[in-house]
Amino acid sequence: MWQELQIFGFRALWSPYYLIFIGVLIFAYFLLFIKRREEKRATKNQIIYFHIGMLFLYIIKGSPIDLLSHIMFTAHMVQMALYYLFFPILIIKGIPKWAWERIFNVPVLRNILRLLTKPLIALIVFNGLFSFYHIPVIFDFAKADVFAHAFITVTILIAAFLMWWPVFTPIKEMDTLSPILKIGYIVANGVLITPPACALIIFAPNALYQTYGGASGGWIQALALCVPANVLSGLELSGPEMFSPLKLVEDQQLGGILMKISQEIIYGIILARIFFPWFRSGADKIDPLPTEQQT
Repeated sequence: MWQELQIFGFRALWSPYYLIFIGVLIFAYFLLFIKRREEKRATKNQIIYFHIGMLFLYIIKGSPIDLLSHIMFTAHMVQMALYYLFFPILIIKGIPKWAWERIFNVPVLRNILRLLTKPLIALIVFNGLFSFYHIPVIFDFAKADVFAHAFITVTILIAAFLMWWPVFTPIKEMDTLSPILKIGYIVANGVLITPPACALIIFAPNALYQTYGGASGGWIQALALCVPANVLSGLELSGPEMFSPLKLVEDQQLGGILMKISQEIIYGIILARIFFPWFRSGADKIDPLPTEQQT
């Protein structure tokens, strides 16, 4: 497969302009959070989290994974899992508390953000948007237009930040969920995302998306989102089968399965990181059994 992808050229495979964008974000972080007075300087852990986040952002949106996501539904679902379920956590933990407090105290945004980060609302908004995005007519529309694609994916990304905020917020007064409620919140996320974004896709008897359906129409329009027009016009493409041994329905089913597995792994790791410290703290508070008095 790797050899076949070379026909799209270096720009489509490695997105140099997106790499420059990542570089600008890293430089801005340096100015805002590293080259500052001690009390406003990012901690070592925050710096590590942010830079890991930037690395993952480039892997997700700038590496060949992004090109493959326009060719194979399987790659698209892996990209979505990393982009929405993992990347926001790194950025939330990578930006100092004082910066988040400023964002949440902006007069215009304050009430809106505090409403949208309420656990139940954040849960419904993210899972609702993610599910609607994968309705075939909406999905095909998004993949056919660069502005629609950018708007929809960025909107879902913002919703992903709002969804993770109740679990990872660094602002003490907004950290209202107890560990057991955070566990229930993550479990609810897994339940809500499964039927529309996993089960219906896995068990659909036919290919749902025209985007991955052939050498004309939706598939070429989707490729145009990441392949330069002059390169794409000079290629003779017969369809996604040029790059994958999977049939369309098999690719779709595998994508749904990988999304579910990726979600379970990410949620499972987070659940473990919440549960075990909470369990140990509870065990430490249990009074020891009284020892038998000797007569």
